[in-house]
Amino acid sequence: MNDREVFEYALLRVVPRVERGECFNAGVVVYCRARTFVAARTHLDEAKLRALDPAADVTGVRAALHAVEGVCRGGDDAGQAARDDAGRRFRWLIAPRSTVVQPGPVHTGLTADPAAEVERLLDLLVR
Repeated sequence: MNDREVFEYALLRVVPRVERGECFNAGVVVYCRARTFVAARTHLDEAKLRALDPAADVTGVRAALHAVEGVCRGGDDAGQAARDDAGRRFRWLIAPRSTVVQPGPVHTGLTADPAAEVERLLDLLVR
């Protein structure tokens, strides 16, 4: 029996100086509709951030990345979007923004374990 389900994911990119367009991956957001699952994991490489912008607000970038993780976890502490269902939270998080933390394009795949997929993608594409 095939217990794999379709999932979607988007990378979170840090763009320290939007006008320059330079970026690097700092996280991943995974959504699996069949499992009502949404989660994000982040990893900020401070050396890369400072290489692209020595004056970057490391604390602010880290807070923005943690906020994405919080929206995925849900609950009252993460704001209004966190109370929405998993699909709406994912769509809200992947909406284009012109801020320092930006979502990349959405990709799809198959997985039997969405939570493990978050870790696998973080290791493969971010760390």
